[in-house]
Amino acid sequence: MKGKWQRNMIRLSPPQLLAAGFMLMILIGGLLLKLPAAGTEHVSWIDAFFTAVSATTVTGLGTVDIGSTFSLFGEIIIMVLVQLGGLGLMTFAVMALIMLGRKIGLKQRLLVQEAFNQTSIGGIIRLVRTLFLFSIIIEGIAFLLLSERWVPEYGWSKGMYYSLFHTVTAFNNAGFSLWPDNLARYVGDPVVNIVISGLFIIGGLGFTVLIDLWRKRDFRSLTLHTKLMLVGTFIINLSAMGLIFVMEYGNQRSFGGLSLHEQLFGSLFQAVSPRTAGFLTIPTSDLTVSSILLIMVLMFIGAGSASTGSGIKLTTFIVVLLTTISFLKGKDEVVIFRRTIRKATILRSLAIIVVSLLFVLVSLFLLTMTENKPFLSLLFEVLSAFGTVGLTLDLTPHLTTPGKIIIMGLMFIGRVGPLAFAFIFATRKSSAVKYPEEDIFTG
Repeated sequence: MKGKWQRNMIRLSPPQLLAAGFMLMILIGGLLLKLPAAGTEHVSWIDAFFTAVSATTVTGLGTVDIGSTFSLFGEIIIMVLVQLGGLGLMTFAVMALIMLGRKIGLKQRLLVQEAFNQTSIGGIIRLVRTLFLFSIIIEGIAFLLLSERWVPEYGWSKGMYYSLFHTVTAFNNAGFSLWPDNLARYVGDPVVNIVISGLFIIGGLGFTVLIDLWRKRDFRSLTLHTKLMLVGTFIINLSAMGLIFVMEYGNQRSFGGLSLHEQLFGSLFQAVSPRTAGFLTIPTSDLTVSSILLIMVLMFIGAGSASTGSGIKLTTFIVVLLTTISFLKGKDEVVIFRRTIRKATILRSLAIIVVSLLFVLVSLFLLTMTENKPFLSLLFEVLSAFGTVGLTLDLTPHLTTPGKIIIMGLMFIGRVGPLAFAFIFATRKSSAVKYPEEDIFTG
């Protein structure tokens, strides 16, 4: 029986094994969160597994308030699931094999390649070692900085625990917080704003970008992917911050009563958080419809490839945008930073957007049948789940059981990746037969 199970596992493709790993974590996490020791009050099966899915997929959506519903044991389970889900189960598995002196086989290398969206398996183990060490260093520094802020306020044990929990959830782009108002009480706090936003920006850039920056440190010698991520992140974050500041400046529900520096910090935090972080310092439901629409666009775009975030990914959006501009200009090639983008990359980017839109639209359609809620709230919830963001217009706690299942499935798809999820059920074939071309009318 054991041999048959092992043979079946070997036959699975890397996307299937990756999805199976996430499902195993969710199963174990849900069972642990259902234990009486994990909660301070009764937690239903659906809420336990919803929380496990949200933590493993580093989303942050919650049907219950984790700070009051779960015990210290339950919160630690959530924190561990977030860490495993963010860096990836394969990262920890490979590191364990390295520490035990075991050889890393081809199957493990292919799994890591799939998990980090790499184009080849060359240097993949060195990548795992580097990102593991880098993650520990970054989280360690952030933990010390937050402890310096929260230990004087909450005492040694509580202050250090709160610092550790929010360091892990922020770096892994999960929007879980131990306060019922998330981080709204720290809307103008420089330390909390800079450290937390810095963590999820770094985590959202992607590990390959961070390693490329560490090794080269010269913009001209960086890879094209790194250049696009750095420039794109700077432009989209700065633009979003400016737009939110302008749209919320006269809004008494959000910026009313805040000083100028609190408004600037609030604009920055709400601009960078939707790209999969999920933290907030201003309640999302208090924002204007214009800001909410902007946040939905940011959630769909998401973070960078091989990062702790999801969405269609910033580079995918940039590639399609550059392709459209090149087409309108009558150019045959897409060129940026004196490099031509491959046709295969363009086709993959278009496929990611189309498949993502299909998942979003189908999920939205199903929610309109199960939930009697405003359309804007439903659309926002769907995009938040798909982008594994964790923001909500106060809809998540009021979802019906079918609605929770739909959102759970969408969070899972968003974390595994829309194309990777599609490949689980599709057989990739290449045909040697070529057929004559013929034009069709479009547009």
